[in-house]
Amino acid sequence: MTESGDDQRIDPETESAGRKKSNWIFKLITYAITIVCFYLVFNKTEATAAREGLTVLEYLSRFFAEADWTAWLALMGAYSLFFILIDSHAIWRAVRWFNVPELKLKELLPIRASAYILSLTNEQVGKGALSAYLWQRHDVPGWRALSTMIMVGMVEIYQLMLFSAIGVFLYFELVQQASSATALDVILPNIFLCAAIYLPIHIAFFRGLFGKDYKLRNVQIFYAFREAGPSKYLKLLLFKAPTLLGAVAVYTLALQLFNVDVGFGQMLAFLPVIFLAAALPLPFHSGALLLWTVLFPDYPEVGAFSLIMHTFFVLFNAGVGVIFLNKVNKELGW
Repeated sequence: MTESGDDQRIDPETESAGRKKSNWIFKLITYAITIVCFYLVFNKTEATAAREGLTVLEYLSRFFAEADWTAWLALMGAYSLFFILIDSHAIWRAVRWFNVPELKLKELLPIRASAYILSLTNEQVGKGALSAYLWQRHDVPGWRALSTMIMVGMVEIYQLMLFSAIGVFLYFELVQQASSATALDVILPNIFLCAAIYLPIHIAFFRGLFGKDYKLRNVQIFYAFREAGPSKYLKLLLFKAPTLLGAVAVYTLALQLFNVDVGFGQMLAFLPVIFLAAALPLPFHSGALLLWTVLFPDYPEVGAFSLIMHTFFVLFNAGVGVIFLNKVNKELGW
């Protein structure tokens, strides 16, 4: 007989089957939500097109035909290169702090660029590739390298919320105007408040100010959080900030090239929130797609615009990564 309290062994095949079932359920849910998002966007676009006596296809064709594509391509190409440089520099700083102090930017830049190829499927997969590089090339334990990427990801989220909070504060009347369907003027300030309250608690907890015997604090994958003081969070946010400010400017100019009248302040308030929605694990960034039409109800075609912007951005970055791929393969012996 098995004594009470003995560990119950789980059959590996049963565990694997359960994991596969959970994955399928998750995929079904995310695709169902995606279909709903596209349906709502289509209905909104169709209603707007009907008011002008057009079909959805005619309405979108007119929207794209009137755009200045040459200027748009030049703008997006320049921003993508700018983003790669700033993003690589921020990650390089974090890696030097927590993993490889002697690492040079010119060593990391090709690796980061190549990781954009994997980011075509998921941005976090690209960061995982950087962790693998640090493990193989510099003998950094995988969990320690991954902890750095987790901290970078957290700072990226806080960067979005910080700039969105600034935009909402400066242009609150624009948020109120966009809150007819959703109470964004109530939801967003409360999200920002919760995030502001949590951050100092997070830093104090992992710095050991609440005691040193908490098991969660000592988990290996939180190494970067334990090592980082407030100044590291601030510096990393400042290193990343130009990418978001640049994105606000680029989206503002790009929308004007598509004959959509949107100001810099409006984009500063809304674009970081849209990027947060894009981070949700939904196919085709459908959460961001729907949010575009909610925030810009007079221009439902901006949903299609956002898909064009995102697709170009990830493909261009991946193309830059391809340029460095042979160099990276030789360096890693692949």
